[in-house]
Amino acid sequence: MTAIRRALMIGGSGMAHGWIRRFLPTFAPRVRIVALADVNPDVLKASGDYLELPASARFTSMADAFARVEADCAFVVIPPAFHEEAIVGALDRGMTVLTEKPLADTWEACARIASHTRRRGGRVAVIQNYRYTAPMLQMRDVLRAGTLGRINHVVGRFAADYRALNSWGAPFRHQIPHGLLVEGAIHHFDMLRNLCGADATRVMGQEWNPPWSSSHGAFCAHFLFAMANGARGIYEGNGTAAGTQNTWHQEMYRAECEGGAIAVDRDRIVRLYRHERGRVTIEELPPVRPAREGHEHIIASFLDWMDGGAAPETVLHGNLKSAAMLFGAIRASEEDRPVDLEAMVDAALGATPAPR
Repeated sequence: MTAIRRALMIGGSGMAHGWIRRFLPTFAPRVRIVALADVNPDVLKASGDYLELPASARFTSMADAFARVEADCAFVVIPPAFHEEAIVGALDRGMTVLTEKPLADTWEACARIASHTRRRGGRVAVIQNYRYTAPMLQMRDVLRAGTLGRINHVVGRFAADYRALNSWGAPFRHQIPHGLLVEGAIHHFDMLRNLCGADATRVMGQEWNPPWSSSHGAFCAHFLFAMANGARGIYEGNGTAAGTQNTWHQEMYRAECEGGAIAVDRDRIVRLYRHERGRVTIEELPPVRPAREGHEHIIASFLDWMDGGAAPETVLHGNLKSAAMLFGAIRASEEDRPVDLEAMVDAALGATPAPR
């Protein structure tokens, strides 16, 4: 029988609140949180009490937690600016790491994490939960099966009304640079890569902030990606949307292919479109119920990996290519020019080996 894995939980509020109370209890026979780190004493008490952790297993400092905790893995669920410290610290203690997205808050930090992981021979996976919702699994399966032939382009649209200050959950999202891209588009760029079935090679486009936005960073974006298989990925992101909303888990994706199209919109129904001799046929695919969705799918894959199974799709070696789409888009906008994403990834990965 496989031993129960010991986990250090880094973060206790926000998304981490859901991890502690919703996601991880599902895996109680396989993993147990043995220690918790959070800078907020009130959060530490609330989540620590929920987990029934002794005072000796609660830390307001990551450094103290790493120095005193023996664990097999670490779950990193804190703002991206602190991911590097958490991931590097956990790797240095021999832990396998599962972190929320994006991998870090800058491309330089992503590259340092990749380099450190290589040097330590460590293992890191990244949460990209949107890949594993039922409609997106269904849409991806149709595209990968070749039912509609080759892909021409995939369009993704995210639109949410965050015009009011602090309306997008935690206040930091309205305060950080590139708020829409770092906190939102990392999901959607990864999905374009996922649906196209190829890595992005180049990006061009712009992010901007309209005068009526309440955020400090840009809340609007349009980008075009060239993919390695010849397809294109097109993204419209709008955090100041006053019209049709395509917000979380209601994003619009449409793939135009040589034999038809497939799309999902805010109603989460996947539809196939075919034009034959001037006649349009629309087929609604019956909903599916995967065994696991979202975070639970990735956590299960992560624990399987720890037990000797295959590496998750979102392992660092691959997820770095989604991070490159994010930070390449920021660079393309700032420098007003196309950016070579393959060159970015090659420089960051260097001789990084494929995941074990």
